[in-house]
Amino acid sequence: MPQDAKAVDPAANLARIGVRLNAAAGDAGRDGAKITVIAVAKKHGPERILPLLEAGHRAFGENRVQEAASKWPALKARFPGVELHLVGPLQSNKAKEAVALFDVIETLDRTKLARAIAAEMAAQGRAPRLFVQVNTGEEPQKAGVAPADVDAFVAECRGEHGLKIEGLMCIPPADEAPAPHFALLAKIAGRNRIDFLSMGMSGDYETAAQLGATHVRVGTEIFGPRPE
Repeated sequence: MPQDAKAVDPAANLARIGVRLNAAAGDAGRDGAKITVIAVAKKHGPERILPLLEAGHRAFGENRVQEAASKWPALKARFPGVELHLVGPLQSNKAKEAVALFDVIETLDRTKLARAIAAEMAAQGRAPRLFVQVNTGEEPQKAGVAPADVDAFVAECRGEHGLKIEGLMCIPPADEAPAPHFALLAKIAGRNRIDFLSMGMSGDYETAAQLGATHVRVGTEIFGPRPE
């Protein structure tokens, strides 16, 4: 654990983020209270998560199915109402675990995965909310559907697999201004009748709030540096 980790106060940090988020949204004529902060707890143990749960926060994110399975079943049993988001890439062979554990899967990005999720939802009788990940920067090393292919993929998910697509998610290129990517995501959502936009992280959530985000994914600014 980093030396300064003990000094981090996740609940106080979240409160400060809420103030900044409200201000940014207000500048754009939006209601910041309608934007959900997903506290991304990647590599952080229950001792770091508990202060937020005890303060009443219920929206959390994890990048990996296996890590989430090791800590969230007990926490969800203890704190009703937790909404757990998968915000990292999902392998098709992990669809069964993901559907069982997560309330929202934000990284749907290919036909094979859509088919696997649909089969598991039917088998388990669970219906996690689904977001399609869009590779707005068309980066070859990054997961996500290319912007030009999103309309067809959403139509396929809805028509062929019977999936309700509620949101879109993106991670802009690290070396580019995020605003054009957020604006592009909002445009794609509009023409596909999609209501939710998961965009914006610790460094750019205020910009995302101004451009239509309904969810922002914040990790480091809440929890501090991740353990190595």
